[in-house]
Amino acid sequence: MIKIGIIGAGRIGKVHLESISYRVPNAVVKAVADPFMNDETKAFIEGFGVKEIYTDYKKILADPEIDAVLICSSTDTHASISIEAIGAGKHVFCEKPVDQTVEKILDVKKALEGKDLKFQVGFNRRFDHNFAAVRAAVENGSIGKTHIVKITSRDPAPPNPAYIKVSGGIFLDMTIHDFDMVRFLSGSEVEEIYVNSAVLVDPAIGEQGDVDTALITMKLANGALAVIDNSRKAAYGYDQRAEVFGSKGMVATANDTLSTAVISDENGVTGEKPLYFFLERYMESFATEMRDFVDSVVNDKPVKVGIEAGLQSVLIGLAARKSVEEHRPVKLSELL
Repeated sequence: MIKIGIIGAGRIGKVHLESISYRVPNAVVKAVADPFMNDETKAFIEGFGVKEIYTDYKKILADPEIDAVLICSSTDTHASISIEAIGAGKHVFCEKPVDQTVEKILDVKKALEGKDLKFQVGFNRRFDHNFAAVRAAVENGSIGKTHIVKITSRDPAPPNPAYIKVSGGIFLDMTIHDFDMVRFLSGSEVEEIYVNSAVLVDPAIGEQGDVDTALITMKLANGALAVIDNSRKAAYGYDQRAEVFGSKGMVATANDTLSTAVISDENGVTGEKPLYFFLERYMESFATEMRDFVDSVVNDKPVKVGIEAGLQSVLIGLAARKSVEEHRPVKLSELL
């Protein structure tokens, strides 16, 4: 049984607290820290039997009984707290992105050198049942050599424009998951990226210097091509689909729905809309990724999503931003 400390008690910190408490064997949450701890959040945490609740995360790092920490704090703190946690001898699960700069991610990578510690990045979609099945079909050769990867990723509603200031924008906040999916589903690295983008959902997003709609094309190291289409607003719900086309066939996934019931009547044929939000759609994948992290720590196995995945996804995101700014294809090698 390993003891875990959670740093950051916002939405994703609460998701992991619930997952570990109910769905993850061999682990228990010993402490939670958040500088903005309030009575409501404290009561929520106490409801899971956690007694050590702090505003200072350093108390978690100083606790010799805590084996691993989950870094669920604001993005701008991920890298610095990761380095502190590594220095304290803790295994680390860090939410994405590790940082919005290549330099700080490389600092984390350097801190891990020579350390017998696990470091996993929170790309939960790799643990989703649909995308895992697509990856398995590619990996076992069912579709032959990969030619085209297509990903559709559309949120049900745009974020508050004020959030754009701290999120890193669409490519480092939203599309970063899709960039990781391209690498995961193809088994290859991105070499070049080109983005066409627009502000079609909310003018306030454009006023923050960001975009809310994008078509992204990529060239991969294995010769395949990849396409991502993003929107900050899909009126019908959370649209999450993927397809990989190859020399022998194709594998594709549909959206998860509340049920597969279809009504056929004189007005037409109708079914359920996609699950509305990411917590509904991906709750099980959050639990699965946490079980995998704990298993890596308990049984000394390599993590499936390490620091290199964190680095590559941010590199792609920065290249995408550069493509928008300079209206041209950008090679990832330009950023290194």
